[in-house]
Amino acid sequence: MKPRDNFDVLVIGGGPAGIMAAITSADFGLNVAILEKNKNLARKLLLTGGGRCNITNATFDSKKLAKEYGKEGFFLLPAFECLDIKKTIDFFEQNGLKTKTEGSKVYCQTDKAGDVVNVLEKILKDKKVSVFYNSNVSRIEKDGKEISKVVLSDGKEISAKSYILATGGKTYSATGSTGQGYGFAESLGHKMKTPKPGLVPIKIKEDWVKSLQGISINSAQFNLLCDNKKKLAINGEVIFTHFGLSGPAILNASSQIEDLSQKGKITIFMDLFPNKDIKELEGDIIELFSKNANKNIKNCLSELLPEKLISVILDLSKIDSSKKVNAITKAERKNIVEQFKKSKMNFDGTLGFENAMITSGGVLLKEIEAKTMQSKIIKNLFFAGEIINLHGPSGGYNLQMCWSTGCLAGQSAAKN
Repeated sequence: MKPRDNFDVLVIGGGPAGIMAAITSADFGLNVAILEKNKNLARKLLLTGGGRCNITNATFDSKKLAKEYGKEGFFLLPAFECLDIKKTIDFFEQNGLKTKTEGSKVYCQTDKAGDVVNVLEKILKDKKVSVFYNSNVSRIEKDGKEISKVVLSDGKEISAKSYILATGGKTYSATGSTGQGYGFAESLGHKMKTPKPGLVPIKIKEDWVKSLQGISINSAQFNLLCDNKKKLAINGEVIFTHFGLSGPAILNASSQIEDLSQKGKITIFMDLFPNKDIKELEGDIIELFSKNANKNIKNCLSELLPEKLISVILDLSKIDSSKKVNAITKAERKNIVEQFKKSKMNFDGTLGFENAMITSGGVLLKEIEAKTMQSKIIKNLFFAGEIINLHGPSGGYNLQMCWSTGCLAGQSAAKN
């Protein structure tokens, strides 16, 4: 099918935000089209939630939800009014996709991201939205303060009354998220906050961290210092990997860590017992030692933490793991306590865009009308999804932002 010359609404990008925008615009009975550079829609969506698709987060209070996106999260309140979490779940349920909640995360009941994509494609078909695959946009041309047409890489020209830019960020470039949309926005006069990897694992220089690959801990605190000044305390689930650290707590703090790394040297101290000070912890260790005097030190301490982690603590303390507890000196005991509270590691960068879940940065919020997602520079341009300078933590928040901003942009573009 060849693109017609004119549409009412033209959506650039067939990811979650673009699809929701197209569906919403089509609800107004308009002639709507999506331009998708890939041969399939929503390729990145297939990767979310480990392939299970974490559709959204079960934070039903929109004001509380907005706070999860940081100090500028209030920008999303009009979008959440258009499509909040309850409406999002209802949208999928009413279209035949059953959902389930695990903790605070909402998944499709089948645990198959492909089922989410199938439902969205069916809705697009039912609403007669034209989808043009393998349609790579070369440039967007404007006439004064309005977009006049979109030119594809094969030379075809397409125009519309309203345009929605929903090209996503720069993560997982193999899925088509190459950051191309940032260039389009800049060519139309918009400014960017420099895109950086967000929700991304971090690399650590020390080999002992990598030797703990696969171990997950929930109770520790990771204190981050920039040029020896404490800047951040990271709490929650952390997973040791073959390159350093990952897990929800690290992913959620990764943008802050990256920003701080531009200002100075980053060191991280792992506190395995954050609820106890050194004196209290030492008292507990003395009591533990008195009850297990004839045990090997490794076996004794393994009552507190995973054996692999204890081996590392003893190595850092320069103590033979087979040494008997009753032979441990006062200085060695203090070394153990010190490592329990302050195991030092050096930050060695992030794993970059190819391993990041989302992009931090994008079109400046001050150049977008929050109530409509309309550009304040180009009258017939609207934004949706990850292209804007806002993101939330892991756990379905960023997909919800896509659904909600897509809905608001689609509604506003249709009314425009």
